[in-house]
Amino acid sequence: MSSPSPDDLRQARDARLVAIVIAGTMLLWMGAQWLGGKMGWETRYVFLFDLAALAAFIWALVVTYQIWRRHKAAGRGN
Repeated sequence: MSSPSPDDLRQARDARLVAIVIAGTMLLWMGAQWLGGKMGWETRYVFLFDLAALAAFIWALVVTYQIWRRHKAAGRGN
């Protein structure tokens, strides 16, 4: 069994980071929505959490696309 190439390790690291960002963003966003409702925050403050979560999801989408492109360029994708 051969050891993984540096590209494989990079792809795995990037994919793991994307997964952590998506899961963490979702948990923080849901927590902020719940806390905002309990504490009676103004809508504009809660909306900032929505925008931050949207930015994190867009970042994750861009990085996922980059991973896919690198995988395809390496000739391993279909």
